[in-house]
Amino acid sequence: MRILVMGGAGFIGSNIVDQLLLENHEVGIVDNLLTGKKENINSKAIFFDMDLNSPMLERVFETFSPEVVLHLAAQVNVAKSIRDPLLDQEINIRGTVSVLEKCKKYNVRKIIYSSSAAVYGIPKNEIIDEDHPTDPISFYGISKLVPEYYIRTYSKLYGLQYSILRYSNVFGPRQDHMGEAGVISIFANQIINNKEITIFGNGEQTRDFIYVQDVVNANISAIHSEVDGIYNISTNCSITLNDLVRKMDIQSGKSTEIRYEDERMGDIQHSCLDNRAAIKALGWKPVYSIEYGLKETINYHAESSITEKNQTKG
Repeated sequence: MRILVMGGAGFIGSNIVDQLLLENHEVGIVDNLLTGKKENINSKAIFFDMDLNSPMLERVFETFSPEVVLHLAAQVNVAKSIRDPLLDQEINIRGTVSVLEKCKKYNVRKIIYSSSAAVYGIPKNEIIDEDHPTDPISFYGISKLVPEYYIRTYSKLYGLQYSILRYSNVFGPRQDHMGEAGVISIFANQIINNKEITIFGNGEQTRDFIYVQDVVNANISAIHSEVDGIYNISTNCSITLNDLVRKMDIQSGKSTEIRYEDERMGDIQHSCLDNRAAIKALGWKPVYSIEYGLKETINYHAESSITEKNQTKG
């Protein structure tokens, strides 16, 4: 199958590309490398160095002729979205419509869109299912929600199949501790380098963390699903940030100091997504424990830190 991965040089996208190639698919990558990295690009994939809104994107669809598009390209930093909402609109909304127009014109069978728990806003229930109201509290959340409506409308008007995957907090190897700034990657880098960890708030806020390979598997399952739908991709359980640091200390064999600072605008106190719809409809379920994921992530950052120090010395 010919599969085009938008954002395939990024954290999640590159992990998906690797799995698709292992399963012998023909894979194309579109990425402008603003947050994606060249070292993440699998040499067996066809790489197009390009922005979503580039006029040349049409040529990619014309020549590569994808059957399925996995759309992961996005501006994902919540704080940056507050500072620059126009950037979110340009990349996340306009960029998605650009992709959808190409899907329509070149008869793409299906699009799989990476959405976010941020579309829900402040939880009204302890566990959030897909029927929970969508009421984002950040421009990032808005910019991930609006494309969902475009995708569903393109499906109604033009028959484009879709799966919309709303991720909880994804973590794992290749997540940049500087760019995409997932809390676990930030903590892992600080722990490895024996630095103090900063937690905004009292550390009792909870998150539903999911290991990247589980997200990869959800995307693979969605490729083969014939049913259109919106699905939470999560572990269905949550952990406080304080407990998270304790688990990371156990995995790293270190004892980390924590500095607590004021809460940040746009942050949600508690978040846990119900994953039962994805389990039922996609035949998918998370299989990696948080302990396994933390160990792999810490090891990745330890190796990256050694490489960076060697390059600095060189």
